[in-house]
Amino acid sequence: MKITVFNGSPRGKNSNTHVMVKEFLQGAQDAKAEVENIFLGECNIRHCLGCFSCWVKTPGQCVINDGMKELLLKFVSSDIVVFATPVYVDNVTGLMKNFIDRLIPLADPHFEKDAGGECRHIIRQNKSPKIIVISNCGFPEQSHFQVISLSFKRFARNMHSEVIAEIYRGGGAILRDHPLVLEPLFMNYRHILRTAGREVVEDLRLSDKTISLLNKPIISDELYINKANESWDKLLSKK
Repeated sequence: MKITVFNGSPRGKNSNTHVMVKEFLQGAQDAKAEVENIFLGECNIRHCLGCFSCWVKTPGQCVINDGMKELLLKFVSSDIVVFATPVYVDNVTGLMKNFIDRLIPLADPHFEKDAGGECRHIIRQNKSPKIIVISNCGFPEQSHFQVISLSFKRFARNMHSEVIAEIYRGGGAILRDHPLVLEPLFMNYRHILRTAGREVVEDLRLSDKTISLLNKPIISDELYINKANESWDKLLSKK
């Protein structure tokens, strides 16, 4: 099984998103999966021109000659793709949205009805990789992922695929920077992420127990808010 992660955080390897992805992929590797972690911020990806050339003039091929050509090959050759992104203004980052827009050459312009009677495009390849979403946000509640969750489910429908796992972490701002006294709590969370990676490889799904543990707060909302505000006050005092 091949799993490819497309990380849309502008902070790349220094991001809270990468903390989550790294542990998840370790679990997947423990289950003998082949993994690759791609940082979109390090790739040369220009914006979609909306010219329809990949549908009409050069079917399946974008007229833009940049790094997306290689990324498309990595996407279609994967069994599972992971879209990893922090929440920016209730949605994915600009890097991630730009990458998703450039996946358009995988679709054929012709319409068809899906099983629910709704239009979508035909796809060119025989099958699409299954989809996993990994995201975190600065606010503590899990409710802040509603837009991202719906967006990727709609994307999966259009790509003739399915979202087989969603891993969201409210209060992600302290995944990399937290008091030492709280480290045992974060060690436990990293262990759960590894379990999630193994389960996806072995079962193509997460167990109900793992889902419940992933959604459980690492620390209380009150403590998180206090620590977050203290950090902002310290930064502002240095202005």
